[in-house]
Amino acid sequence: MSSDAPSQHRAYAPKSIHCAVLTVSDSRTVADDKSGKLISELLLAAGHSTVAHEIVPDEADAIRLAVLRALAHSEVDAVIATGGTGVSPRDVTPDALEPLFEKRLAGFGELFRVLSFEEIGAAAVLSRATAGTVAGKVVYVMPGSSGAVRLGMQKLILPELAHVVGQLRRADEPPSGAR
Repeated sequence: MSSDAPSQHRAYAPKSIHCAVLTVSDSRTVADDKSGKLISELLLAAGHSTVAHEIVPDEADAIRLAVLRALAHSEVDAVIATGGTGVSPRDVTPDALEPLFEKRLAGFGELFRVLSFEEIGAAAVLSRATAGTVAGKVVYVMPGSSGAVRLGMQKLILPELAHVVGQLRRADEPPSGAR
C-alpha cells in the first residue's frame, strides 16, 4: 500500500457517524450526567449524532448488556462509554467489555494515557481507557471525568471516528485484485 494509505482509507469514511453514548455510574442521573452530555455535544459539533444514550450502574453484566443492546441497532455505528475505568473495586467497565473485543485498538488506551499524563501527571496510570471492535463496530471506553472525555474526544476519537467506521464497513469487501 502506498505511503498515502491513511488518505486512501479516509475515502471510505462516512460523513456522519451515529453513536450510542453509555455513562457508567452508580450515582449519575440524566440531569447531572456532564460527561455523557459532553460526548453528545462534541459529536454534534463534529457533524455526528447521538442516537441512544443510557446510564447504567457499575456492574459488569449491566454494562455488557447495554453495549450489546446499542450495537444491535442497525443505525449505531459506534459506542462511546464513559466511566468505570479506574482501579477501585467498582470500576469494571474495561473488564466487562474487553472480552467482547474482536480486535483491540491498543493505541487508543496507550495514547490516551500519554495525553492524560501531559495534563494530569502520573495519575494518568490509573486510567484503563480502552477501545476495540465488537460485532464489526467500534467501542471506546474513557474515564468519567469531563476533562478526560474532552481529551479523548478531541484528540483521539473525533479525528479518526469516521475513518475507523469506514474501515469496519469495508470488512465484507474482497481484497483488491481478488475479484
